[in-house]
Amino acid sequence: MSLPDIHDYLKPGLHAHLLGIGGVSMCPLAQVLQRSGMTVSGSDIQESSAVRLLRSCGIEVFLGHHAENVRGADLLIRTAAVRDDNREIVAAREQGIPVFERAQAWGCLMRSYRNAVCISGTHGKTTTTSMITHIAMAAESDPTVMIGGTLPLLGAGFRVGHGDTVILEACEYRDSFLSFFPTISVLLNVEEDHLDYFENLDHLKRSFRAFAELTAPDGTIVANADDDGVTGALEGIERPVLTFGFDRPARVRGENLTFSRGRPSFDVTVDGAPYAHIVLHIPGRHNACNALAASAAAYALGLDGAVVERGLANFVGAERRFQFKGTYNGADVYDDYAHHPSELRALLTMAESLGYRRIICAFQPHTYTRTKALFADFVRELRRPDITLLAEIYAAREKNEIGIYSSDLADQIPGAMAFPSLLELTEALQELASPGDLILTVGAGDIYTAGEALVASASR
Repeated sequence: MSLPDIHDYLKPGLHAHLLGIGGVSMCPLAQVLQRSGMTVSGSDIQESSAVRLLRSCGIEVFLGHHAENVRGADLLIRTAAVRDDNREIVAAREQGIPVFERAQAWGCLMRSYRNAVCISGTHGKTTTTSMITHIAMAAESDPTVMIGGTLPLLGAGFRVGHGDTVILEACEYRDSFLSFFPTISVLLNVEEDHLDYFENLDHLKRSFRAFAELTAPDGTIVANADDDGVTGALEGIERPVLTFGFDRPARVRGENLTFSRGRPSFDVTVDGAPYAHIVLHIPGRHNACNALAASAAAYALGLDGAVVERGLANFVGAERRFQFKGTYNGADVYDDYAHHPSELRALLTMAESLGYRRIICAFQPHTYTRTKALFADFVRELRRPDITLLAEIYAAREKNEIGIYSSDLADQIPGAMAFPSLLELTEALQELASPGDLILTVGAGDIYTAGEALVASASR
């Protein structure tokens, strides 16, 4: 028996039910489906601003997952976080209602846009997607956007526009980006990660190549020439490739890179001709690389360099990307989503350029498999701050079947301390903070709450 094709179900007049409808990519998906003429309902575990927004659009949202919620649905769309034993999934399958993944739905929908820009990579996806969004908004393209974090320009992690451009993060985990059909695919970097799914780096490269090969024949692959993982993944590919880079030969080049208080500015040339001059208000060489990737994508979209300059001129970053949270006892408190050794390296390199007296890094490892697989790399980077504090590993989707703990990292890092709770870690930060310090809360879990609690305690 052949599997159902989602293209047969995303049609006007049919009823789609979305599990986890309040999520950052599900909320805009619900609105796009409704606009296409479908009836849309959904469920989520709690009330939220996204749920309230959907209800204001006339979309019925149930709180909690119950079998009766799927009544009348022609198809069900799930997020990866929803397990197979979810009551609504079980009920849908019992009633013969097909169940599809969120990425499949987005992949189907993006075929209706003239421009589908999909940003992939082990690191930098959210920031680069946010930068491209700023540029598209400056071009008045009225884009539809799906970002893995909140963008201040939008006041959300998504936007539902009326234009012919859709801009999305393309996540490699469990090969979800292989459901996409980009006209412009951006490959930022390819490094070992998600090793609970991918066997090794070669497996990752094969997946990124398969993603690139989904690019429309008349589309463009925008590729980082400075990254060995990207160049290895794309070797010999028979698709138009627009390379970008600072260090190696590339069609889109970043030149004359300088820094002012850690904030980069540089020229962008295309095939040797001037295209744009970029001045960023966020620090770090890694963000210069992200901006160069965004510039290359904008060129592939046919946008003028002046629009790129205008779009990036007011870019102040995405939420949890070196986000200023406040001060405590004269110390500046910033939060960052870095959860891979390469991301830590980029963050700490940038932080070291800012001239603080000390760097105090409170890091929360994310998943047991990543911590074990990249243990030596984490140790190397976490030895760099003046003081390193470790929260317990954030489990996310995993169980600790490996038997690894943050204390194992602390044992290898001189002076490091591991804490069983975020409350105890926050209390340690309170004791350590001094004028001239930079305090970083770092990780993809809930470590940001420690920084927020620290800042909040200053006003008591």
